[in-house]
Amino acid sequence: MRTLWLTLITVFSVVGISISQTFEISGKVINSTNEVIPFANILLLNSADSTFVKGTSADENGFFSLKEVAPNLYLLQASYVGRGSKPLALDIASNVKLGALVIPLESERLDEVVVTARRPTVKRLADRVVFQVENTVVSQGNTWDILRNTPGLIVNRDQLNIRGKTANVYLNGRRVQLSPDEVKDFFEGLTGTIVQAVEMYANPPANFDAEDGAVINIITNKNVAPGYKGSIDGSVTQAIFPKYNIGTSHYFKTDKLNLFANYNYSDKKNNADLEKELNFIDQTNSVFSRWRNEENEVKEIQSHSINLNLDYEIDAKNSLTLTSNVLLAPNQEWRRDLSSEIRNAQNQLDSTFTTNNIGFEEENNIAFDLSYVRKLKKPGARLTVNGHYTHYEDNYQQQINSNYFDDTGAFLRDFGFRTTADQNIQIFTGQMDYQTPIGTASLEAGTKISVVDSESRIDFSDFDETSETVNPALSDIFLYDEKVYAAYVSYVQNWEKWSVKLGVRGELTDASGVSETLNETNTQDFFEPFPSVYVLYSPNEKHSFSFDYGRKVERPRYNDLNPFRYFYNENDFKEGNQRLQPNFYNNFNLNYTFNSEYFFDFYYRDNGNYISALVFQDNDALTLREFKQNVIGSISYGLDFTLSKSIVDPWFLYAYTSVFYEEETFLAIESGNVEFTNSIDGFYIYLANYLTLSQDGTWTGEVTFSHFSRYLFGSYVQSPSTNLTLGLRKNLWDNRAAVSVAAEDLLGLANPTYTSRYLNQDNAFLLVPETQFVRIGFTYNFGNFRLEQNRREIEKDERERLGRSSNPSTQQ
Repeated sequence: MRTLWLTLITVFSVVGISISQTFEISGKVINSTNEVIPFANILLLNSADSTFVKGTSADENGFFSLKEVAPNLYLLQASYVGRGSKPLALDIASNVKLGALVIPLESERLDEVVVTARRPTVKRLADRVVFQVENTVVSQGNTWDILRNTPGLIVNRDQLNIRGKTANVYLNGRRVQLSPDEVKDFFEGLTGTIVQAVEMYANPPANFDAEDGAVINIITNKNVAPGYKGSIDGSVTQAIFPKYNIGTSHYFKTDKLNLFANYNYSDKKNNADLEKELNFIDQTNSVFSRWRNEENEVKEIQSHSINLNLDYEIDAKNSLTLTSNVLLAPNQEWRRDLSSEIRNAQNQLDSTFTTNNIGFEEENNIAFDLSYVRKLKKPGARLTVNGHYTHYEDNYQQQINSNYFDDTGAFLRDFGFRTTADQNIQIFTGQMDYQTPIGTASLEAGTKISVVDSESRIDFSDFDETSETVNPALSDIFLYDEKVYAAYVSYVQNWEKWSVKLGVRGELTDASGVSETLNETNTQDFFEPFPSVYVLYSPNEKHSFSFDYGRKVERPRYNDLNPFRYFYNENDFKEGNQRLQPNFYNNFNLNYTFNSEYFFDFYYRDNGNYISALVFQDNDALTLREFKQNVIGSISYGLDFTLSKSIVDPWFLYAYTSVFYEEETFLAIESGNVEFTNSIDGFYIYLANYLTLSQDGTWTGEVTFSHFSRYLFGSYVQSPSTNLTLGLRKNLWDNRAAVSVAAEDLLGLANPTYTSRYLNQDNAFLLVPETQFVRIGFTYNFGNFRLEQNRREIEKDERERLGRSSNPSTQQ
């Protein structure tokens, strides 16, 4: 720790004092008939990786000027209304006055089809893979469509996974702090035309928090032109029940001010059916009781989300950014109706029971983020200071009533109870980052402190009769306090054919959890280093080889630590575990790329004692319990192959195949506390076909197919699943509006069965949400809608653990 802090002090004390000379690029934008194009966008890109450096817009006479350009190799391009000039390579060593950048009048004609969008490209850098989608056929849908097609990203049950790890989603370097369902809804409502690229970090570097095991960062188009634009969009989804979504976005830019505001309202009524089997086993390993449950859940949700981003440039060296993200879900109601049959070993009916589970929930998630950026004298050097605050509040009530009957249908007894749960979480973080170039290399360092204060309460009341598994003593208050102090340093060096990035992050954790009912306190006090290594070798333009390694940590979610029980009925519940410990694991990746179209990736991951949601049946108490637990050990490895290629000009194919092995060993707490290893061999196939269907490019289509062989979910093994989707999109009124229609799960095979059979455990379930649906969407742009887009979200690793395990959704 002492060495790390001494390194940081040295880094921050060596701020470049020399002032390198900068230059100006000026010119004019015209079309192919020599007519002036006013207000065109001018983009200056890094020639090495096409990343954005700076931009401006031409004036009413087509003239532009880019000032304070540091000496380097660049690409310069002008664009207007979806058309662009050819990228112009520039070696800036003095002021440059160009003749003209020419934007062609029409798109290139190819036989009978006009291609208005180029093909997407995939580029591998030392620490990430970049999926370039701007002005491509992939970007013609919504942002969720782009995520589904990002190389190496698997979508399973609406969860985004990279090599078996849940991916954290960022937008312009700011974390999108929403639940998986909310993430999907949000990005389905965000047009893909604003997306420039998607970055995928299987091993995030040291500037990311050590808990960021995998990261997807969505980069939107840069803001270069002043003015105002706005849009309104809506969609109707017809499944078993209709669902509605409407939103509006507004963007305003001046020379010093960038303002973006978005509001979205969602009204959904969701249906889910659940079939569950439990075979209880006696000490002779024989089934003595067979339970068959059928459950229907209807959940109604009305939610409001507000996003605000304000950038203010104080002067050429100083700027401020204020970001706010508000999610309000005040009206959430659900009703579960359960019908169960209990049969003996001979499969004869013993008894039945029914359960009604009614719940209400209110959720508020409010976050503010303020950043100050100071550009230093040395070109490319900057100092960033950031402060963040989150207030999260969740209140929910649940009423459960059951009626029991004998084999003839005669009433035996009833049982019921009520629970009330409240949670309040406050998060404060402060961060400082320093970046500076050093010749052909660059150095980055930073520090961060985060403080989390969480208070949870649950009360059980209004009991009818008694139950051995539910009693008032389950009421509890749980207090959790956490402080994490972090510092990192990262160094990047580039040569002609090699690129190396080295980093290390240190995190000191001081946390405690207190259960008042159990009168028990658990503490975490440790310091851990998290090194990362990235090596990229490119002998020529067609071939590249890379290797990366990273050590990461997985901390328990706040509610996973709560020793609370949340019930589906009195025999089926889940509970937290305040004895959970952080898990440390190691990622290794070896990759080969050919011609930026064929990608081969081999990975190996020592998952360590990761936190798994395990489900155990108690054969004596006749209960089923979901229980979070640190596994004894786990490994994953696999080989991924990606093809990203235009078959013919109107047809772009993206194919992703993964062959993998997953293994975990856990303590079977209801089977004599013996160790059991659950493992699978599996494969995944995803094919996406994007078609340009009209000469003017306004009609586009999509056909996607995916197939999962098997997958591992804790103590469960997932059966095969298949999904076929069709989509169609039409741009209207000179691209001012768009209408789309999509049909999901056309084969009805998207929902797998989950089975847990080992030792004295024998249970399975099939969850069928509304995966089969038709969605119709419409977007209308107004104002100067061709302006480049601005969009940012709040990045905070601590907020990721707000996801509450107490939400009584029918997910096992």
